[in-house]
Parts: sequence; structure tokens; C-alpha cells
Amino acid sequence: MPPTKRTGAQGEALARRYLRQRGYRILDANWSSLFGELDIVAERAGALTFVEVKTRHAADTEAALGGITAAKKERMLKAVYQYLNDKELDRDTQWQIDVIAVALDGRRPPKLDHVEDAFDW
Repeated sequence: MPPTKRTGAQGEALARRYLRQRGYRILDANWSSLFGELDIVAERAGALTFVEVKTRHAADTEAALGGITAAKKERMLKAVYQYLNDKELDRDTQWQIDVIAVALDGRRPPKLDHVEDAFDW
């Protein structure tokens, strides 16, 4: 596995564990559509959360958070609608898109920053 894929997989595993510890139930991971991939699909209290995980080798999470472009947001929104359609869920289903930024610094424990309902539509 290439180093960037390995870094991403490590960050996604940390994010899934973090979400489970906070009461989320993981429904899907790395769900693919024509519009791109949804890193994590989770549920808590009857609401769906679509999570974009950004992982960087850095001391803080700012660099990871900066990796989300307007085009990426648009693809994510289309992927969410595709997910709702494929799973035959009502478009009125309560959902949000979160971002979890993961900073991996070999000298310190990983740092996670969870931004809930990250995008204004």
C-alpha cells in the first residue's frame, strides 16, 4: 500500500474508533459512488452523519482541515444524495456532513479535531 493510502487508512481507523467511543454506530466505510467516496457513514440518535476524514503528518490539524476544496464539498453533497437514493432513504432523513482532521506526529499521540455539521449549504 502506498504511504499516502496507509496514512489515510490509519486516520480513518482512528476516526471510526473516536466516533464509536462517542456513541456513533458505523454503517459504512469507504462507500463509493460515481461522485467519489464517503469515508465514513455513521448514525447516532436517528440521524446520519457523513464524515470526511483528512489525515496529515503534522503536529496540528490545520493542514488537514485546509485540504477540503469547494469542488470536494460539491462532490460530497452529490455522493450523500446518491447514498440516500441507493439505500432507499427518504430525502427528509436528518443528516449532516462532519469533518474529522487527524494529525499524525510520530513524537506525540495522534490529534483529532471533529468539526460537526462542517459545511454551510
